[in-house]
Amino acid sequence: MVPMLSLAIESTAHTFGVGIVDDKKHVLANVKDSYTTEAGGIKPDDAKQHHLQVKDRLVAEALAKAGLTMEDIGVIAVSQGPGLPPCLVVGMEKAKELAREYKKPLVGVNHCIAHLEIGRALSRANDPVLLYVSGANTQIIAYDGGKYRIVGETLDNGVGNFLDKFARILGLGFPGGPKIDALAKQGKEYIELPYTVKGMDIAVGGLLTNLQQKVHAKKYTQEDLAFSAQETVFAMLMEVAERAMHHCQKRELVLGGGVCCNTRLREMAELMCKANNFRMFTVPNEFLVDNGAMIAWTGLLQFQAGIQASPDSMDIRPRERTDDVEVRWR
Repeated sequence: MVPMLSLAIESTAHTFGVGIVDDKKHVLANVKDSYTTEAGGIKPDDAKQHHLQVKDRLVAEALAKAGLTMEDIGVIAVSQGPGLPPCLVVGMEKAKELAREYKKPLVGVNHCIAHLEIGRALSRANDPVLLYVSGANTQIIAYDGGKYRIVGETLDNGVGNFLDKFARILGLGFPGGPKIDALAKQGKEYIELPYTVKGMDIAVGGLLTNLQQKVHAKKYTQEDLAFSAQETVFAMLMEVAERAMHHCQKRELVLGGGVCCNTRLREMAELMCKANNFRMFTVPNEFLVDNGAMIAWTGLLQFQAGIQASPDSMDIRPRERTDDVEVRWR
């Protein structure tokens, strides 16, 4: 039997990615190009211009890497939201262009759910809780009653954005998370910082303000502040993730989102799971960060469940929440 192939485009924020997968969970191509800066944060219009410059090259590169042509592709998927509208539009228009030109079915995918589905597909997890930690999104997600439910989340900034903003205060470029991680590895002293957990949710605004004050006071090293910031915010995540696991009566934790590339966050998740006799799963870093393969796989699941849309009717959904989506493929 000829496998069904899905080609997808991811463009919710700073990354433009193109992935190709088949219905046997084989990733045939997963290429990307990301907008970066030497100083400051992401500028949506600049990120859009970056995506416009790389979109055609990356589609061709993915097809070449997989040894395929567009005629081989069975379905086209695209990240529909949530995300930055200028960035989402570039991916959406390119996906529509391909669907029209090659007469392929088109599927819109929720970016957050795609992180969970690629985690399920590439790990041994069956019915996990997802700790999803990225730039704009920080959510704890579990499946129940035909939807992915947000069990806990941030009340203000995503943890990735928090780390990027902290990096900006320190004069580092974008993305800031890896630079904060590198600094934290050199930290030696924990500095007490605000710790804000409210029920199943966290908040990081007060923590960021406190860090900014400490940077300006120049009483502490950047290394110790980075170390302390990570220890504090990751401990907050572990507290709510642990409570969510017990509340949902699930035994598997999957990590998703670019912040989960952080080695300290993974270490703390392993320790929490071991203490509770839970199982922790993660995937290679290329599938933790924003990528086209996760959109392609989730789009294929949706298409097999009878979900598709006309290029003329599909639009971006920049504010779509995880629990807005009816999960018909489980």
